[in-house]
Amino acid sequence: MEAKQGKANIVAIALIPLVMVLGNSMLVPVLPTMKSKLDLSGFQVSLIITMFSLAAGLIIPLVGYLSDRYGRKWIIVASLVIYGIGGVVSGLAAWLMDNSYGMILIGRIIQGIGAAGTSPIAMALIGDVYSGAKESKALGIIESTNGLGKILSPIFGSLIALIIWFAVFFTFPILCFATAVFVWFGVKEKKKKKGKPLPEYLGALKQIFKQKGRWLIPAFLVGSVGLFILFGVLFYLSDILEESFKIDGIIKGCILAIPLLGMVVTAYITGAKIKQNKPLIRKIMVTGLLLLTGAMLAVSFFQQIFLMVGLLTLGSIGTGLLLPCLNTLITGAVEKAERGMITSLYGSVRFLGVAFGPPLFSWLMKISHQIVFFSMAGLSLVTLIIAFLFIKPGKSKKGETGSEQKLATLFRKREKVPST
Repeated sequence: MEAKQGKANIVAIALIPLVMVLGNSMLVPVLPTMKSKLDLSGFQVSLIITMFSLAAGLIIPLVGYLSDRYGRKWIIVASLVIYGIGGVVSGLAAWLMDNSYGMILIGRIIQGIGAAGTSPIAMALIGDVYSGAKESKALGIIESTNGLGKILSPIFGSLIALIIWFAVFFTFPILCFATAVFVWFGVKEKKKKKGKPLPEYLGALKQIFKQKGRWLIPAFLVGSVGLFILFGVLFYLSDILEESFKIDGIIKGCILAIPLLGMVVTAYITGAKIKQNKPLIRKIMVTGLLLLTGAMLAVSFFQQIFLMVGLLTLGSIGTGLLLPCLNTLITGAVEKAERGMITSLYGSVRFLGVAFGPPLFSWLMKISHQIVFFSMAGLSLVTLIIAFLFIKPGKSKKGETGSEQKLATLFRKREKVPST
């Protein structure tokens, strides 16, 4: 019975990032059509992605605190409902209004607010429900589910757009409301005492960053850059497939899915293998960044479609090595009482990375193909150096680093709980 409940938990939680990632990835193949139908500039159409991600990035820290104080599940369910409502707003605007662009952006902002309480809180919920190797494996599963959503969503987005381009907006409420019901009845959240008041909570966070900020902040930055490059590349690839190669529809969706397939398979295997082995995690993370840097540099010399897709897939494999390592390090960095805020801060910088990818790529594309990928290779190389020099969490000892043991003692003293 317990095993069945455990499976129900992970299936329900895994649906959350799947739905969240559809918010951007399912729209990527539709963006060129939207640009044409609404007579938008490249920058304007990039804001369809940016406003969603920017809203999510700004709201996530607040949602993280609320989830620590009052519980994860109800935050996730409420967020899914808001996410769905935003889809309805954008869809109705595109359908019924002549000048719909502004209202579509408002709907996207509402969706972003809803998305803030989905995947980052799911990561914290996994940390509450699982521990040790099971936690790493579960985090690998949700990163893979996130990637699976990225694989399927360009294909689904292309298929749904065959009905009419804005039909994709009406897909969100259906998926969000169904997932909200599944999470509400399928996830059994462990009972815990009410979280700390805000002043005490912020004080504990200050201690966390004092103890671990030297590697935790660079880890946040590395995750943000990984998502920045991924979504920028998808935006670029979607545009050139249609503009330069005249590839549209389901074929375009399938081509966009190829790099993401490399990422999702790699993320799943990585999450299952790394467990809590910090030296191994660091080696895999550096290897992933090396692959990403090399792929960005190589693709700058080629514009043939098959070579580009192959090299971008190699870069995505590097991202698939990177992200589960960061998830495991960051989720395990703190006590459960502050985990929602830490994973939410991490989710926030990831969303901000996604937000700025498309508009910056849109600007660089006006210069040249070489400039786009030379820039990304340089950025990835700088990120690799930062990861190598600064992301050095302490070695595990009985499940905790030395700083973790000190921090745990500090929390116990604050809460007047005897140390065991």
